[in-house]
Amino acid sequence: MKHALGWCLAALAFGFVGVSAAADPPPSEAELSSTVREVLREVPLIDGHNDAPWAIRSRVSNHLADLDFRDTTTLDPPMHTDLRRLRAGGVGGQFWSVWVPVELSEPEAVVAVLEQIDLVHRLIARYPNDLELALTADDIVRIHAAGRIASLIGVEGGHSIASSLAVLRQLHALGARYMTLTHWNNTGWVDAATEAPEHGGLSPFGEVVVREMNRLGMLVDLSHVSAETMNDVLDLSRAPVIFSHSSAFALNPHPRNVPDEVLERIAATGGVVMVNFGAYFLDPRVTERYAAHEAEEKRLEVLHPGDPQAVKEGLQAWLDANPLWTVPLSLLADHIDHIREVAGVDHVGLGSDYDGIGALPEGMGDVAGYPALLVELMRRGWSREDIAKLAGRNLLRVMRAAEAVAAELQAAGPPSEARIDDEAYRAHEETSGR
Repeated sequence: MKHALGWCLAALAFGFVGVSAAADPPPSEAELSSTVREVLREVPLIDGHNDAPWAIRSRVSNHLADLDFRDTTTLDPPMHTDLRRLRAGGVGGQFWSVWVPVELSEPEAVVAVLEQIDLVHRLIARYPNDLELALTADDIVRIHAAGRIASLIGVEGGHSIASSLAVLRQLHALGARYMTLTHWNNTGWVDAATEAPEHGGLSPFGEVVVREMNRLGMLVDLSHVSAETMNDVLDLSRAPVIFSHSSAFALNPHPRNVPDEVLERIAATGGVVMVNFGAYFLDPRVTERYAAHEAEEKRLEVLHPGDPQAVKEGLQAWLDANPLWTVPLSLLADHIDHIREVAGVDHVGLGSDYDGIGALPEGMGDVAGYPALLVELMRRGWSREDIAKLAGRNLLRVMRAAEAVAAELQAAGPPSEARIDDEAYRAHEETSGR
């Protein structure tokens, strides 16, 4: 009788709890926004990729005296990034991309990437109350707790090392903490996603580069590489890898995005995919419209040789007749949700590509937009802990794992002295058919 009565009382209690829960209204926008702000005070929001350094080079030739980085909205057109809006967006850590064009020769690329690293160092020194150089995961946490934005350096494009491990090591010594193995084109040792393959993924020297990055504690970034390269690196790397600015191939089959089978391997190997905000990578309709725009530009150049004004006017007329699709914020959240579904919540992050992309989702037009995205995810059922992982904890975990691997490898032996022109590597390529 006692057990029966207890069961009845428990059933009634659960029933009343259920009725109460059902009657509770969902959190308001203000409540969700407040929760997001609390999370970002506790956990640094770390963006994996921002091209502001090249935007500064393009606007003022790296002359920081000619630019007020506290507010760049007065520029024409405005940049996506400045200190005021980074603060508004709750950013606690930023990988500044030191990209240089693939059209440069390798020696020119080395000079240019050193100039861009110098720019990042000078930018940090110019705004010491807002920015501080971070070299480790612990640095990021400490700098964020002190109320500044942890500033990290990411090299975009392996052409910047001129096929030299010595250059790679010196870039790391100057603060670079990841390298994207390619940009739009292949290098002499690794295949890109957007050019016909030459190496079948990583060449033998490419394998040496990845091993040396592991030894240094430099994250291997697989954004921009071919699917074959992704798998080669995942087979080889001792440390977890990142995609600093890539989205989900299943939602938009652009070669720059990450296929589901690779997402599954990222989960198995502990890495993180930091989602790109560019509409070009999110929405296949926008990708197709950009391709049509490029085709029209080439057509006009044939019709109007030596007349750039006619080409410009013709392109504008085409754009007026074929405007870009407006991409909703929900589509960006869909890509994040998809990566979470396939790889898990421990393996997704944010890699906006601000100041390196054009069209952006509604509400995400600049670096102030992160809270709106996080509120959208909470509206979909993401928990406070989920948001903390997405914002920064996942990337911090990957960095700490890479640092641990580096400590082990550095204790085990000296740096590699391999060169891409070593006879052994040429012979290996010939005999392996690569």
